[in-house]
Order: sequence, then structure tokens, then C-alpha cells
Amino acid sequence: MGISHSTQDRKHPAAPASDSRQPATAPGAATSTMHRPERILVVDDESPVRAMMGAALERHGYDVLFASGGREAFEILERTSCELVLADILMQDGNGLVLLERVHNQFPQIPVVMVSAVHDTSVAIDTMRRGAYDYLLKPFERQHLLATVERALDHRHALQASQSYQQTLEKVVQARTEMLRQAVEDLEHSYDVTLEALGDALDLKDSETEGHSKRVTAYTIALARATGIDAAQIKVIARGAFLHDIGKMAIPDSILRKPGALGPEEQVIMREHCIRGYHILRKIPFLAASAEIVYSHQEHFDGSGYPNGLHGNQIPIGARIFAVADTLDAITSDRPYRKARSFDVARQEILRCSGTQFDPAVVETFLKIPNELWQELRSEIMGQNRRLAAFDLTRDSILPSL
Repeated sequence: MGISHSTQDRKHPAAPASDSRQPATAPGAATSTMHRPERILVVDDESPVRAMMGAALERHGYDVLFASGGREAFEILERTSCELVLADILMQDGNGLVLLERVHNQFPQIPVVMVSAVHDTSVAIDTMRRGAYDYLLKPFERQHLLATVERALDHRHALQASQSYQQTLEKVVQARTEMLRQAVEDLEHSYDVTLEALGDALDLKDSETEGHSKRVTAYTIALARATGIDAAQIKVIARGAFLHDIGKMAIPDSILRKPGALGPEEQVIMREHCIRGYHILRKIPFLAASAEIVYSHQEHFDGSGYPNGLHGNQIPIGARIFAVADTLDAITSDRPYRKARSFDVARQEILRCSGTQFDPAVVETFLKIPNELWQELRSEIMGQNRRLAAFDLTRDSILPSL
């Protein structure tokens, strides 16, 4: 196949040979990081040209391979690593430009210098457009050849250094991004632990709603998932659901704990808990979106709710989902004035109020979820052996997958 590691071409024994036992290495001759001379593939169908180029390159300390045509050259490249290709344009077995394009496409890290006796600027420009690093005109001086080779190899080294730097930079960015993600996740977790403490404080203030915040949050998450809400938005909705009654912290105990029915003026004060809760949360950046749900969680689909009489899609989707979950828990929980009723009763009542109090689309999704899931959620949250103190709204791991 005409391949040789010496300057003597095996197909042309008359070619001159260098002393391979003690090659003369010029000062500054390049060596690879693999501790071997850099390997150059010379492709030319003229044996004297191959021999002359090989001799000059080996004297300078390079390892030289030879090929008499494009097909042979590509076979060498597929099985042997090379740092540079010197290829004639016109050869008997085909156009060197075909070899150039194949090397450029399949071995883009190997620079190619085209060699030709054609003194035509348009040809040189064409080779550059096809991916050649440089264009060497025959006949050429040995120093011109060596200078061109060194420039091409320096270009390869620069590309490798750039790629190595890019890979290192990407790893650093990836590592720091992961550290930032973990820090944000830990921060969110600490936020939600704080929120849980606020919810527990509210439960202590309003004994009627003990455990209500966690149950209604679990129901809301489950219903939001079934509705097709994305994970990021579910976090927002969950926080709004959990803190929906936070405004009651500002309601006087005489009204909040009153055992009987509230009078007209007391009802007005009680209804302020939506606005008060909104103002508590809206100044906290990571709760600003959740504050909107707190503000509108008592709105009705037909516009009969409060505080703003919103109707239909004017009500945030999180609040529309919460409204169903809130009613589900209210009906199925004990109250001072009545005992808890069954999930079947809650299902019938929610269906009855579809289109008035509740969004019909949300009700339709709710009715597709079996009562067993709601019961399971309630049991998990209220179970005495559960680690309720570790309830995490960012991971909602207490909830089964839907």
C-alpha cells in the first residue's frame, strides 16, 4: 500500500533514505503529549515527491506515513492517529479535494494542507472554502514546507487547547450550577419549614382548622397534578394553599374563636383575612405569586365570592383548584357544630355547586379521582406515626404519584 515510517518509499526503493537510527532533530521540533513525534501523512502519487517531503520532515523530527492516493490515505487515517495531512490535489486515483472533504467531515481535528503545482488563486481559495488549513505550491523550498507544517500543527495545538479549556469550563460551570441548584433547593426547603411553623401557629390560634392547612394542601397538589399543572406552578399553588388562612392571624380571637354564628359586622371583619393574608405575603419575593391565591381563595366561579367578586377565568387557576380541595376537607372534617361527613357526600356537594361556586372543568377532573385516594392522603397526613414535622412542600414526598 506504499506506507512507510522512513523516508524510503516501499513502492519506490530508489528513493533516498535517512538514518533512522539517529535522526537529526532540529531545535524546537514538535513532540506530542503522548511522548512520540507528531505524525504526518503525506499523500502524493509521485514517489519522488513523497520521498523528498518525507526526508525533510523526518530530519525535523516528525514521524511520517505515506499514501499514494486518497483511498489509501483514508484507510490509514481510520486505523492510525495523525496530527497533519499533506495531500496533493491531482492524483491518479482521484481528486485530492475529495480526500480533503472526507477528512474535514470525519476528522475535523486534523488540519489538511493541500499541495499542488497549479498556480491558480481560485483553486487555492476553493480548497480553503472546503476546509483546508493552507495551500502549498510546488516546487517549494524545504524551509517553506517546514514553516507551513509548523503553522498547521500550531493551529491544531491551539484548537486542542481551546477545546480542553472549553471542556474544563463546562465542567466548572456544571459543578457550580449544581451547587447553586442544591443551595436554592436547601433554601426553598428552609423556607417551607418556616411556612409550616406559621401554619402550625395558625392551627393553635384557630382550633377549628387543626390540621386543615396540610390536608387541603395535599388535596390541592393532587388535584393540580391531575389537572395537568406543571411542577413549578404546583409549588406556587401548594404554598398558596398552605397559607390561605394566614390572614386570620390578624383577626381578633373574639371573632375567630366565637362558638356561635358571626354577626354582620363580625362577618365583614372575618372576610378581611383574604386581604390581610395577601398583604402579609406579597412583600416576600418567593411568595408573591402564592399571595394571589391567598387573595382570591374565597372567590366563586359565578362571581358571588369575595373580596373582589371575580368570576370565571378571572380567578387564578390555583385558587379555583384550591376551592374544590378546601370544600372537600371542610365537609369531611369535624366541626364544633357538626360531625364529619363522608367523601361521597362531599363529592355530591361539589358536583351540585359546579358552575356556581366551582370551576366546572376542575370539578370534572375531581370527579375522576376515586375517593380512596383522598382517604389515603388524609390518613397519611393525620397518621400518628408519620413525620409530619418534615412535611416538605418543595418535594411533596408525602403524596403518592398520580
